[in-house]
Amino acid sequence: MKTLVTPKSFVEKVSSINRENVFNPYWNVCQKYDKPDASKGRREILYKLVDAASKMSIDSLWIGRDLGYRGGRRTGLALTDEIRASSIGERWGVKIPRFTYGEPVSEMTATVIWSMLSRIDENIFLWNVFPLHPFSKGNSFSNRSHNAEERKIGEEVLSDLVELINPKRIVAIGNDAEASAKRICRGLEVVKFRHPSYGGKNVFIQQAQQLYGVKPQVVQTSLF
Repeated sequence: MKTLVTPKSFVEKVSSINRENVFNPYWNVCQKYDKPDASKGRREILYKLVDAASKMSIDSLWIGRDLGYRGGRRTGLALTDEIRASSIGERWGVKIPRFTYGEPVSEMTATVIWSMLSRIDENIFLWNVFPLHPFSKGNSFSNRSHNAEERKIGEEVLSDLVELINPKRIVAIGNDAEASAKRICRGLEVVKFRHPSYGGKNVFIQQAQQLYGVKPQVVQTSLF
């Protein structure tokens, strides 16, 4: 019999993942950029977010691939960099502090994702197939795709999250996210969006506009 998933047990499970060449922002502390209590703070924020989401009607769970070194590694928030962290806090009624020193860092994917989320009113929760930051050996400030073993771990966590917040549908951002979503989210509608990186920005925006009924933004130009 499967144990009931709770916000507390979910955060504990994610925080306990320990893999080689993987930074776990809910347990590890970056010696170069993080404040001393960064991992504790990111755990607390994750708990508050999943707890809030578990008590609401969730329209969609958006799934990316992994945390990036410029985004989720620092914030502990999927598809969200430090520039947009306050936006996700406002959505869920959670105050999100900075966990790093220096100027806030932006990430291209997060910038595009939030250019659409800022125009959508529905409750949308953000996650990744692999919820941590995998990096290339010898370079912790790099991004790599998760491997097969990491994907298996991530899919188990993703299954728990779906059970916990019960979204109406899944929006898979990219091929890897779609494959995992279809494997474990049976019975739920899975909508695929093009990943905004590597030339996919315009297609992603068009797909999001169509799914959520968002009108394209009109750019005003002047003849003078």
